[in-house]
Amino acid sequence: MIYLDSAATTMQKPSAVVRAASYAIGHMASPGRGGHRPAMLAGETAFACREVAAELFHVENPEQVVLTFNATHGLNIAIKSLVKPGDTVLISGYEHNAVTRPLNSLGARVKTAVAPPFQPELLYQRFEELLTGEVTCVICNHVSNVFGYILPIERISALCRSRQVPLIVDASQSAGCLPVHMDDLGAAFIAMPGHKGLYGPQGTGLLLCNAPTTTLLEGGTGSVSSLQEMPGFLPDRLEAGTHNIPGVAGLLEGMHYVSQQGMGAILAHEKALTTRAAQKLSALPGVEVFAAPGLGGQAGVLSFRMGGMDCEDVGERLGERDIAVRAGLHCAPLAHRSAGTLETGTVRVSFSVFNTAREVDRLVREVTQILREAPTT
Repeated sequence: MIYLDSAATTMQKPSAVVRAASYAIGHMASPGRGGHRPAMLAGETAFACREVAAELFHVENPEQVVLTFNATHGLNIAIKSLVKPGDTVLISGYEHNAVTRPLNSLGARVKTAVAPPFQPELLYQRFEELLTGEVTCVICNHVSNVFGYILPIERISALCRSRQVPLIVDASQSAGCLPVHMDDLGAAFIAMPGHKGLYGPQGTGLLLCNAPTTTLLEGGTGSVSSLQEMPGFLPDRLEAGTHNIPGVAGLLEGMHYVSQQGMGAILAHEKALTTRAAQKLSALPGVEVFAAPGLGGQAGVLSFRMGGMDCEDVGERLGERDIAVRAGLHCAPLAHRSAGTLETGTVRVSFSVFNTAREVDRLVREVTQILREAPTT
């Protein structure tokens, strides 16, 4: 199997991640639930995970790093901490359903900064025009999960600071390959999954907190048990119930791996594969590739369409040839609307540090064969 769906989950993990998760299952209990060795070891692992994340993402205090189950979990906490029913929220035209559905549920008034992909200057201008006095919160992803488009998050964050409007950043596709620095961005919250660019297990995530929070869940924390309200301090306030300690142990090793490899090296590898795929697929008749000029503003995600062929059908055919991609709308219809692909969707390939140029070439050969097999009209 050639796995080219790392924008969903990096299925190929460093071996240390697997070993750590396995060890935790047999040796760790729940942090804060006892003074015995298994509970203490779990607590030490959870705190080590916060410490490494704080260093990696430039968070002042490890206690501002909240362990979540995924980026969606973190985004829901962040959104429901800052947005009240009827509030006006400004978002980019590339947001995932993990942002738009909570806003819809809250009954928020949503303004959308829309611009075609790979035009960061135009997108920034839209933000500048729409960030008016009634906007109480801005939400923006760092990298589009559909197109790999790197949004001008540094400029948008500076704009938010200048107008004193809190910013929530969705770093689902950037954490692990691009700098995501809480101190530089000055964001209220940054949410990210553990199972994508951080190479951790599924069911893990991080929420970096720099603003007052509202609880999403209430329950046991192992601290101040006499109170019937959630603790007022982080991270306990947002971590009700039993932690996914095997996942946290694996995530800790995944972040160690990212630190050892270096984000710059990981990004360079993924961009080289994206460039190779874009060039070779673009040369095929009838294939439309969505790529930044020179791929300067693009991470390791690439979308394409094949003439009049159904994208879902293409994805299935590649799957039958042992190539894993994702096809359709990718839980991001807003991004497709911005790019003019809402009616068709796209086929998406996304890379990790474990992919190779040979795998890209195999993808291109199989796409070529699928084109040859397509019925002519």
